[in-house]
Amino acid sequence: MNTPTRLAGFGAVAAVVFGVALLGGRALGPVDVEEPTHDTHAGDATGGHAEHESAGATTEIPGGLMTSQDGYTLTLDRAQAAAGSAVPVSFTITGPDGAPVTSYDVQHEKRLHLIAVRRDFSGFQHVHPTLGGDGTWSTDLALTPGTWRVFADFKATGAEALTLGTDLAVDGRFEAATAEGDTRTATVDGYEVTLDGDLSAGADARLTLSVSKDGEPVTDLQPYLGAYGHLVALRTGDLAYLHVHPDGEPGDGRTDPGPDVVFHTAVPSNGTYHLYLDFQHDGVVRTAAFTITAGGTAESTTEEHGESSGHAH
Repeated sequence: MNTPTRLAGFGAVAAVVFGVALLGGRALGPVDVEEPTHDTHAGDATGGHAEHESAGATTEIPGGLMTSQDGYTLTLDRAQAAAGSAVPVSFTITGPDGAPVTSYDVQHEKRLHLIAVRRDFSGFQHVHPTLGGDGTWSTDLALTPGTWRVFADFKATGAEALTLGTDLAVDGRFEAATAEGDTRTATVDGYEVTLDGDLSAGADARLTLSVSKDGEPVTDLQPYLGAYGHLVALRTGDLAYLHVHPDGEPGDGRTDPGPDVVFHTAVPSNGTYHLYLDFQHDGVVRTAAFTITAGGTAESTTEEHGESSGHAH
């Protein structure tokens, strides 16, 4: 796997953290990806548009593993930052002509979705930066010491949708989050969210997330970015970014505003996956986090639930 990065000024601690994470990726979530022989696309959890042929075989590449792809490159204005609750972060997406991209298609009500998470899977954030006239995106992130992975999910006008990723080193004493086993129930701000469904490498999975508060089902979830919930999945080790597809949308005549929010996805390998659900209620967006393990292999059993590839944000 070659994941080009542009990290400058890395300290020794950050380098060690990155190295451990990379080794963990090889142990827990291997991606046998050779250097692509032609342009690829990181469209969905199983690679989708990300196929290329090498020695007569097809290799699928999950999103977010590459800093540069199809001529587009994600570049942070600085690869190292101080910790803080509102740290300014700026970046550009340069196109095949080497110039910053300034024209993007709207996907799920936004031109670009930025995901940030520390490499121990803590601190997940899903934000929507502001685009300047020179092609620079800007936002604030809450950052703690350690190595963070930043994902830009976008579609440049006239191009395929992409998810690019790069690392950001945050200064300070690193304290790793406590590792936990599988977690299918999350509590956030008095809401309890439960996850039902299993993942199996190569098979389509239906995941149902149910939201309740004070023991009562929440039946009036509010639309957020055109859906009743948004789910991001990241693979332990290499932090492969997997697109998860919502089933239905507000106003379609068949999708209820809770308590259940249904998603479909397929994972490319066995291993542990971290899932993050964004949902909105009473005007506030909250995030519930889960950890589940995909075991065994299975042939794809994709159900007819609409589009099975693309971007879910």
